[in-house]
Amino acid sequence: MDQPQPSATRQPLPYTGIRVVEFTHMVMGPTCGMVLADLGAEVIKVEPLAGDSTRRLIGAGAGFFPLFNRNKKSLALDLGSPGGQEAVLRLIATADIVSENFKPATMQNLGLDYDSLKQLNPRLIYVSHKGFLPGPYEHRTALDEVVQMMGGLAYMTGRPGDPLRAGSSVNDIMGGLFGAIGAMAALAQREKTGLGQQVQSALFENNVFLVAQHMMQFAVTGQPAAPMPSRISPWAVYDVFTVGGGEQIFLAVVSDTQWALFCDAFGFADLKADARLASNNDRVRAREWMMPLLRERLGARGAAQIRAIFEQHGLPFAPITRPEDLLQDAHLLATGGLAPITLPDGPGAGRETKTVLLPLILDGERPGVRRSPPRLGEHSAELLAELGYSASEIEALCQ
Repeated sequence: MDQPQPSATRQPLPYTGIRVVEFTHMVMGPTCGMVLADLGAEVIKVEPLAGDSTRRLIGAGAGFFPLFNRNKKSLALDLGSPGGQEAVLRLIATADIVSENFKPATMQNLGLDYDSLKQLNPRLIYVSHKGFLPGPYEHRTALDEVVQMMGGLAYMTGRPGDPLRAGSSVNDIMGGLFGAIGAMAALAQREKTGLGQQVQSALFENNVFLVAQHMMQFAVTGQPAAPMPSRISPWAVYDVFTVGGGEQIFLAVVSDTQWALFCDAFGFADLKADARLASNNDRVRAREWMMPLLRERLGARGAAQIRAIFEQHGLPFAPITRPEDLLQDAHLLATGGLAPITLPDGPGAGRETKTVLLPLILDGERPGVRRSPPRLGEHSAELLAELGYSASEIEALCQ
């Protein structure tokens, strides 16, 4: 399931030579490992013999495992057995980073908490992904939706009186990113001190960071931020329009220069000359009558024609795109933003599809896919042999 290797002329990825052992499931912890793996680390996913339950999710969870576990190796062990415990401790002794996102009691009961492992390996960096950082809430069970509700994000996303979670696992994903950033900082610190440390990332604090701009708006102005659907926009034209054939398109005209271009492009000379619409702030105040007028005038035009005019004049616009449409997006395909993987599990096992790469470029290239998401235990024999186990011992451990 390994993919073709990058060109030999390319510089090694930044974390080549770093070994990460992860005990993770769902999204937050696996995201941290995916980032480090994409950037070159050897990431070993330790799974129970039955496999990470995320492999078996359906519905909205069906994409979790194949997205967040590429570029990793799978080692399947029974951590409740003495043999499995010994094997994983041998592995951790060779690791730079351990990453986990289970309840504290889970790792403590297995003897895999930070205080236990730093005795084994003082250089170890231990990344914990939790619901809350230490404090009054840390005993609570958190989910992305839980912290969106209690952290102000659902309030800001929905209409007044109708809180609505964001349409992606934003806190899980971003929390994993902060876990990876913390691991990177700890690696840099280890270069100076020779010692590892514990890194903690949490869903709730991540969510608070996401709404911090609205918190600061209140701190600066004394005015509470309104939910996004009912906010007073700072821009006069910044909205979704339903146009010819019922198609929808987002259009933005956010400066006086853009307003002049917009009016010229569409032949709205009367609006350009209207003193009531002279500045952006004037147009914001005039939205109550201006927007219905613009909707009426643009409504007879097709979305393709409007897109072409906006693009020609450098005006901001966007089609209303469904996630599945992005698998065929011309820009993503042309720029290498999608890469092939082979699905490891479920009805699609063995089928090739495309996955989304990290949204960054290093040395002119996107960090790519070196390994498809692993089959359960795909690398168990290889890794256990490296740790000194015989063929018969490996067979016993893998059953």
